[in-house]
Amino acid sequence: MTTSASVPTGSTAAIAGGTVTDRLVEANERYADAFTDPGMDARPVLRVAVVACMDARLDLHAALGLELGDCHTIRNAGGVVTDDVIRSLTISQRKLGTRSIVLIHHTGCGLEAITEDFRTELEMEVGQRPAWAVEAFRDVDQDVRQSMQRVRTSPFLVHTDDVRGFVFDVKTGLLREVDPA
Repeated sequence: MTTSASVPTGSTAAIAGGTVTDRLVEANERYADAFTDPGMDARPVLRVAVVACMDARLDLHAALGLELGDCHTIRNAGGVVTDDVIRSLTISQRKLGTRSIVLIHHTGCGLEAITEDFRTELEMEVGQRPAWAVEAFRDVDQDVRQSMQRVRTSPFLVHTDDVRGFVFDVKTGLLREVDPA
């Protein structure tokens, strides 16, 4: 399958005489030429925030039938609910009106293949231990449950009655809901 992100083998940073960032800036110039202000504000129309993994295989808008302006999207490695995710969700709810939270992890996640020892490896390499946890996991369903629990018990979030967690299958494109119990 060819995608706009396809890069010829052997090319890491250079594409057609420029860098990947150059390519992105050029694409933005073409986008801006046809851009018209949609007249939206920052409040998502569907009043939902989606927390998902940053994995490039997840096209959240397409997978969930979302349009521009429908939701807030928060992505990180693993789709894990960290303190920074709670920060973003708190702002999303308290200042921008969201009421529902959808958590999406996926099959074949890279966080299943590493351990917290990654922090030690970084410390050995750069001489400083990261303050953040890797949040590696072995059981994707259990990690979704943990993320749901972190959301539901946060004192900063006021809307925790509609929090649902899913695993996205990267081979089929289907979501499978995870029972919070």
